[in-house]
Amino acid sequence: MKTLAALLVVPALILPLQAGHRRGGPVSTAREAKAIAEQETKGQAVSAQRIHLNGASGGWEVDVHMPQEDRGWRCIVDCDTHRVRTRDRIPNPAGKKKPH
Repeated sequence: MKTLAALLVVPALILPLQAGHRRGGPVSTAREAKAIAEQETKGQAVSAQRIHLNGASGGWEVDVHMPQEDRGWRCIVDCDTHRVRTRDRIPNPAGKKKPH
């Protein structure tokens, strides 16, 4: 019986350690917003700025560069839900410069 209880507790301990697990509270940094947009689009987020949304915490407007494509994305990330609210095609913004 103790073994069964231990097996039920282990997943509860591991889940918070998994990558991408969000912590409580609104998205408060550009880095977090960029990571959410990159995960959604599989591109490279190049800029993020705070915007007003209907929600209490607002949101982030993130421009995403898409390598090997003609167009990029402009994503609106909702601070409260930690999700991309809208995603619109834009001319591909300049990508991140790689250090030499």
